[in-house]
Amino acid sequence: MRIPANFSTMVSSLALASAIMVSPTAMAQDSADGNGADPSTDRQRSMGVIVVTAQKREQKLQDVPVSITAVRGATLEALQISDLRSIQSYVPNMAVLNSGVNPVVFIRGFGSGPNNVAFDQEVSVYLDGIYGGRGAQFSAPFFDLERMEVLRGPQGALFGRNTAAGAISLISKRPTDTFEGHVSAGYDFERNGYNATGVVSGPVTDTLSMRLAGKITRQDGYIKNLYNGEDDPQLRDTMARLTLRWQPSSDVDVVFKNEYGDHLIEGGVTVSGSLDEDVYDGDFGDERYISDNYAGAGLDEESGIETWNSAINADIGIGEHTLTLISGYSHFETTRFTAYDEVAPDGTVPANGGNARFGNGFPEDFDQWSVEARVASPLGQFLEYIVGVYYDTSDYHLHQDSYYRDVFTLTGHQSTDFFQDSSSWSAYGQGTFNFSPELKLITGLRYSQTDKDAEFSQYTVSGSPLNPIGPGTSGSLSENYLDPSATVQYDITPDTMVYATAARGSKSGGFVSNTYNVAPDGFKFAPERSTNYELGLKSTFGDGLASVNLAIFRMDFEDLQQSAYDPDRRTFFTRNAAEARSEGVELEVELLPTDNLTLNANVAYLDAKFRDYPGAPCLTAETLAECDSSDANSLAAHNIAGTPLLFAPKWSGNIGFHHQMDVQQFRLTTSANAQFRSKYFVADGYSPVWGVQDGWTKIDARVELATQDDRWSVALVGRNLTDEHTRGASLRFPGSITDTTRTLNWMDEYRSVSLVGTRRF
Repeated sequence: MRIPANFSTMVSSLALASAIMVSPTAMAQDSADGNGADPSTDRQRSMGVIVVTAQKREQKLQDVPVSITAVRGATLEALQISDLRSIQSYVPNMAVLNSGVNPVVFIRGFGSGPNNVAFDQEVSVYLDGIYGGRGAQFSAPFFDLERMEVLRGPQGALFGRNTAAGAISLISKRPTDTFEGHVSAGYDFERNGYNATGVVSGPVTDTLSMRLAGKITRQDGYIKNLYNGEDDPQLRDTMARLTLRWQPSSDVDVVFKNEYGDHLIEGGVTVSGSLDEDVYDGDFGDERYISDNYAGAGLDEESGIETWNSAINADIGIGEHTLTLISGYSHFETTRFTAYDEVAPDGTVPANGGNARFGNGFPEDFDQWSVEARVASPLGQFLEYIVGVYYDTSDYHLHQDSYYRDVFTLTGHQSTDFFQDSSSWSAYGQGTFNFSPELKLITGLRYSQTDKDAEFSQYTVSGSPLNPIGPGTSGSLSENYLDPSATVQYDITPDTMVYATAARGSKSGGFVSNTYNVAPDGFKFAPERSTNYELGLKSTFGDGLASVNLAIFRMDFEDLQQSAYDPDRRTFFTRNAAEARSEGVELEVELLPTDNLTLNANVAYLDAKFRDYPGAPCLTAETLAECDSSDANSLAAHNIAGTPLLFAPKWSGNIGFHHQMDVQQFRLTTSANAQFRSKYFVADGYSPVWGVQDGWTKIDARVELATQDDRWSVALVGRNLTDEHTRGASLRFPGSITDTTRTLNWMDEYRSVSLVGTRRF
């Protein structure tokens, strides 16, 4: 009997599907960590309590008047989630653009696009309190986490600049007071590879404890390169983290952390498509073609990053107050060369590398040092406050390589270099006025000062020049911002509260980093400001057996920073759009209908558009009479007010379940999650044919068999079980630099099925 090549995947998928059928359909998220039994009822457990630090204090999630999605570290581990891209489907109104080692996060429709590599991000990531304004900065920390908090809306008052659309906080697990540890290993049948994690934690002395965690991943990809037979992109990850915790007294708690990450993606994810409406069908296959010595560069297609992140967090009791000191160092280096699928829309590969004439490289080098000090008042008084100061400084270098072969009969290699020195300091405070046990006013204010100096140079390394080479340019900026916020919170009952918030956010200005022949007057762009108005409800029912959270919001942006690619001119536009707005609703529901079953549903509606965008790049469907990108006057008169924002579906969310039952001396846990998005634009130019990603639904599921004492477990984990092929981004590759004009599509991950074993001690 002949066994099909995909037999193991078929069996695994069947097993997962069978497990899903034993319980009602709904969404997967971890249930309570403990039983939380109420002696007044027959219930043996509740959904438990999630503690977050969104307001710089430990608070129950249900007590914080902010739209937050909190995901426990156990959930990230259970679903084999290792990066921001993988978690986006579990967070409504959040999208993460797949751009190699530089993920770009969008919240409520707003984010900093990938075309200007040196952009500060509109959604900043914080790792254990350390600010990360660049997408590559914290690419490696998605392992051994306590939790992840996604805060939607401006967070300028407490988190600072560059949180104009939101903030993401990652909290690593700390050393434990007792000895514990685990080893976990998994094999992915679709990726033909493995990952392994090891953790050891416990006391060293009476006052010192330690935690050591490491992870290694070696997996193949999901798109076959027909040239060499490899499955792209191949993932090669190595990560390690050492954490020390010193507690010499009840008033002193010091945590030191140092982590290393080596994240390498060999190969790429671009797949060609057609521009022709009669040919394009939006269905992308499992194959691509990337030849050797692409565009004459002599480089392999890859995206790699090496990171070092260190942090010291100290909490010191001073009377009834707490002094918190945070100092951190962050460093990364990236290596990146981008090749593009050579397959023509008719399925053929042009001879002699006709579709392999142009390739790009964007290596980066970055260092950041930061320090923060804040004082928190005791709780339980009329005025509770937090005041603090913050400072950071950074050095950044972006090098660009453009390789071309027989483009306009020209062959050569051109480069640019962008250097930037930046420093920022701020002072902030937040006060909570408790007018009564039910009514409180929370006000916050942050003043920030940012200074940047930048230099840009460009040159032809070898061969004939393809792009016009202008003189080098430099610039500097000095900006200051005030980011206020105000929230009124009213507790209708001890378990139900409503709130109303108005908050401002800011993102600093900057410089064009990778555009050839940039004009001196176009080198610098202005800062942007955001304003968020939000009404919210957070409620818990039935002694913790159900919760309903609701947020209704409107976010307005002024001078929104935009960068778009013009394929005809082979260059980028970076400028400020005058006004943009997003408004919508976010609903999260969690139910515990029985002791062993948890149901979840998260749904969001979003309407995100430009309100005024004069000077916008031309749209694909427009004629030359409507917009001519080569005519400065035509561009100046061009306005795309009313156009939706990219990567902003009107509907997004997920629905799933988590079920647990005893099987003799074992515990069987099943969970499943259906994630969905309505259609959204994924391409500059807003092509109505190839620039739209159709709506989709993806299903994740997990089945685990474990001993009652959790000493060991075996789990089967499936992600995107129906193997939906969706795109993170798309662009038109112009005929001037390729034999066949076509689209290039950056594909999201396809199906993944893993078998994971864990041993705890």
